Formats: sequence, C-alpha cells, structure tokens
Amino acid sequence: MGRADTVNRRDDHSPLARAELPANTVSLARYLIGKVVVRELPEGIASGRIVETEAYVVGDAAGHGYRGMTPRNRSLFLERGHAYVYLAYGISTMLNVSSEMQGIGTGVLIRALEPLEGIPIMQLNRGIERLRDLARGPGRLAQALRIDRSLDGLDLCRQGPLWLAGDGHEAGEIGQSIRIGISKDADRLLRFYVRKSPFVSGPGSLNA
Repeated sequence: MGRADTVNRRDDHSPLARAELPANTVSLARYLIGKVVVRELPEGIASGRIVETEAYVVGDAAGHGYRGMTPRNRSLFLERGHAYVYLAYGISTMLNVSSEMQGIGTGVLIRALEPLEGIPIMQLNRGIERLRDLARGPGRLAQALRIDRSLDGLDLCRQGPLWLAGDGHEAGEIGQSIRIGISKDADRLLRFYVRKSPFVSGPGSLNA
C-alpha cells in the first residue's frame, strides 16, 4: 500500500503516550521538536511536524500561569499533554501543551509546523497556497488546522479531533534562542527550533 493510499487514515499517527512526555517544561519544549500535530476534520486528516516551540516555565512572568489559575487558563494547570488554547489580543488562536504535574500551570507554545498531510485543507483554511506560510507562526498554525477554543482542555495523548504523534522522524539540529513577541522575562533562552528549516517563524537573526 503506497503513501497516497494511507493518507487520511487515523491510524497513521499513533498518539504519544503521556509517559513519553518529559515532566519538565523545558525538556518537553525540546522533545516536541520533530513530533507531529494531527487534526481530524470532516474533510480528512491535516497534520504538520513541529519545528518551533517556546517554553513557559514555573515563575515565568511571561507565562499565563504566573498569577495563578483562572477560568481562562485552567487547562494550563492540567497534567502534561493537554491542550491549552487561547485567543491572543482577540485576534490569533494559540495552541499550547500543558507541561508538568496537575496544578503547576506551565506550558509549551507550538509556534510553527512543517505541513505534512491535508495540505489542500490547510490552504483552504488559510486562504493561501504557499506551503512555507501555511503554519509558520502560532496564529497561522491554528488557522491552518482550524484550532479554536472548543479544543481547550483536550487530551492530546488520545486520538480525537486533535492529538500529538511521533513518526520516527529525526528532528535535525535544534537551535535555542530568546522567545518572540514578549516583554517580560524576554532574555530567557526558552525557544527551540529546527535550524535551517524554512518553516520556522521569527526573524533570521534568531534562526541561525
């Protein structure tokens, strides 16, 4: 059976087991590079390989859990491997993965994907055809995969409308830099990305 015959089958990407996920935010941000975000839509499967993440750790003034749990951020306080989805500035939806023990309030922002499956679906969702720009940045990523607040709190270690998977792919050389677009704790090297990937977001000076 060829690749064309297997696209859009749910069993292509088995979910990552929670036990596989490092119980440490920085370690998880690095670990998720090269893993796959899988989205099941009525039209079929759309997926992309993670090429960029940011960690938001304990005591991090830039993190949404810094001041404690609220109705808006409570999914961030779930056990590692759950979706924390929020709307940034009332415009862009962001996909995060809760990252430590239940009650901690830390997470990993998924910043960019290399599109893999369902590319025509993503192109339609984004209203563009250029492959490089389909999921290069967290807002574009969410739009391409049609991620919204209805997915907040979802267990990403189980097959469903959205989950995390691994396909044995080697991530390549991983770089590390400051995070993008924040003003608090801005000097911390908590962003991870695949060096030389055309699908990584941010300025070239941070992607060397």
